[in-house]
Amino acid sequence: MKINFLFALVLLGFISCQPEENLVNDVGPSYDLYQSSDFNFEGKATFQVLANGEVELLVQLFGDKSNDPYFYTGHLHFGSFDQGDAPIAHALNPIDSRTLESRTVLGKLSNGKEFDLEAINDFDGHIKVHLADQGPDYNIILVSGNIGRNDNSREAFNAEQLTLCSPYFPAESF
Repeated sequence: MKINFLFALVLLGFISCQPEENLVNDVGPSYDLYQSSDFNFEGKATFQVLANGEVELLVQLFGDKSNDPYFYTGHLHFGSFDQGDAPIAHALNPIDSRTLESRTVLGKLSNGKEFDLEAINDFDGHIKVHLADQGPDYNIILVSGNIGRNDNSREAFNAEQLTLCSPYFPAESF
């Protein structure tokens, strides 16, 4: 009996020690990410408000997971997915090929403005996830999709209109 009580007490201690900043307080809008190359992936981008008030972007890919550690590069961009030279609004934390997930606290965007979940419906942006962070595989975009005020429907998405990712931040970025 003493062992069960001690085990329960230790388990309660581990559960209560989770960092509060990782607790999701509210789930915001989600956007589909569409297959954008020969690689068989699709995805979803979900905006969440954490308990501490920060906005987190959860990117989930749907496709084959890997047993080996490999990380895909993702960006939140200004403009639509088919807009040339769309600057990076925020670099995303790498998507782990073993879990096919990534979480990024957004904070300030590259133009110096704070990302505000209440203004997401007016945001002019899109998300792209690359096969690699450099070299020729950087030009392979696994998934992409518009967010905010841009049309995110499957009917509006055409991978042939997808533009390569501009690897720069706006001139006014800090």
